[in-house]
Amino acid sequence: MSDIGKAAGVLRAGGLVAVPTETVYGLGANVEDPAAVARVFQVKGRPPTHPLIVHLGSAEQLGDWVADVPETALVLAGHFWPGPLTLVLRRGRRVPLEATGGLETVAVRVPAHPVALELLSAFGGGVAAPSANRFGSVSPTTADHVRAELGDAVDFVLDGGPCDVGVESTIVDATGEVPGILRPGGVTPEELEAVLGRPVGAGVTNHIRVPGQHPSHYAPRARVVLVEPAEIATTAQAAQERGHQVGVLLPPSCADVPVKAHAVVAVPPSMAGYARGLYGFLRELDRLGCDLIVASLPAEEGLGLAIANRLRRAAGPR
Repeated sequence: MSDIGKAAGVLRAGGLVAVPTETVYGLGANVEDPAAVARVFQVKGRPPTHPLIVHLGSAEQLGDWVADVPETALVLAGHFWPGPLTLVLRRGRRVPLEATGGLETVAVRVPAHPVALELLSAFGGGVAAPSANRFGSVSPTTADHVRAELGDAVDFVLDGGPCDVGVESTIVDATGEVPGILRPGGVTPEELEAVLGRPVGAGVTNHIRVPGQHPSHYAPRARVVLVEPAEIATTAQAAQERGHQVGVLLPPSCADVPVKAHAVVAVPPSMAGYARGLYGFLRELDRLGCDLIVASLPAEEGLGLAIANRLRRAAGPR
């Protein structure tokens, strides 16, 4: 039997499968199996009020899982699916409240990864799949990241190689007439606005709970400190002299600046490259024994908005 067949069988039996997507690896369960969904929360240590994203095999399946599909949702799904965009819509009857954190809305998307799509086709149902890591920690972008963090708690790890996008999907509230971004991610606000032909609210907060809203999220073991680019070298040196094992995410604008630190990672000049590598960089600095990471925020436009969001969450209250 192929790995896809094995993974589909595990899902049907109520097990958990690590699923590769273009964003990050997900911890997948049959969304229609409340016991399997409950195990996702247990393995991750995730609060049961924190909704899960339901992954579908195609946009044509959307009507099977939500109560209604507004025109805005049809336009966005038609343009960005498969892809790193999650739509929040009114929950359909097939989605149990256990998967939505008790809300009458559900987050859905179609991933743009051939292995994930093949699995969803073979399984034939919806797969609830938050990131395959402990709640609040750095998301996994390789199968080895999943194995290292969750080990035997995952029944089957489907290896699809490194994730191409590297940060989670953009979450858009499409329940009303005016769409709003609930979490920045792999689809940029500029791309959304170009398709819709109108502004899309960013940084929207409302009653809808979505992944990534916890005060501390996407966080490595090391404490993350955010400073201006010009302050990176002096901040790192001062912390190193105080006895910290300092890791540095060095932006391109500081590439020629000498930095005294335990470990230095040069950030790629492109935002796509930075997003793809961000979680791997944080994991590597943890692996090297850093207890403090000094970084700066990129310009908050395009994918830079998603990267800045993840760094702010990583530096959240400890």
